[in-house]
Amino acid sequence: MTSTDKKVSVPPCTIDQVERALRVIEGRWKLLIIHHLLVQEPRRFSDLERAIPAVTQKMLIQQLRALEADGVVSRRSRPVVPPHVEYSLTPFGRALEPALNALHDWARDGADVLNLPMSS
Repeated sequence: MTSTDKKVSVPPCTIDQVERALRVIEGRWKLLIIHHLLVQEPRRFSDLERAIPAVTQKMLIQQLRALEADGVVSRRSRPVVPPHVEYSLTPFGRALEPALNALHDWARDGADVLNLPMSS
């Protein structure tokens, strides 16, 4: 077994599998986009812009396209004027909910270590 094949979880998962998964959600905005879609979906582009005010329009478009290409987000366009585009999580994307909940719990429990304000 090579160092990249070392098992790090039960059931077994290799480092390569973890790295592939992290590439799908890497970046500053993807987890926030997924979070907001878990809270409420479908969401229009403008809803996501308001929910994540620090992200630029260009970056939000780029991140949504990447999440769509990776099968995490689906994009639905309605042929109306003005154009109506909605984003939702795919079942593959919704499967990230337990991981996001665990990350939230980790951050909450380590708020003092991470120098974060205490909140629920």
